[in-house]
Amino acid sequence: MSYQDETILLFRNTMRITDGHLEDFRDAIARAVEFAQQHGPQLMVQTFVDETRMLAHSFQLYRDSDAVRLHWKLADPFIQDVMKHCRVKHFEVFGEPDAEVAAGLRSSLGEQTPLTFSPRIAGFLRFGVAPQA
Repeated sequence: MSYQDETILLFRNTMRITDGHLEDFRDAIARAVEFAQQHGPQLMVQTFVDETRMLAHSFQLYRDSDAVRLHWKLADPFIQDVMKHCRVKHFEVFGEPDAEVAAGLRSSLGEQTPLTFSPRIAGFLRFGVAPQA
């Protein structure tokens, strides 16, 4: 595994959408993802909605903890807009953020939201590479 692979962070955010807010939530997510695509440091952002259970799952891939800090700095207004329409039910961190990012996550989520950290064992990235024939 290269050093770059060791610093990769994958976040999975499970959100409970507030009753009656599904369309506003969708609109806020669309604006946030569009901003992230144009200006954010994420390597990947994908959000999925389970309308039956009123849950959304957001996956974000970062190069390292510095990219997470930059995301927080740039995207705060978009994050606040999304949070008007949901609450974080569970947050999972795959990889090992530095102490500052780990503390920032704990602080922003509070004690009511489960937060888990899972260190990497092995893996690879294949973004930007054409599939092998």
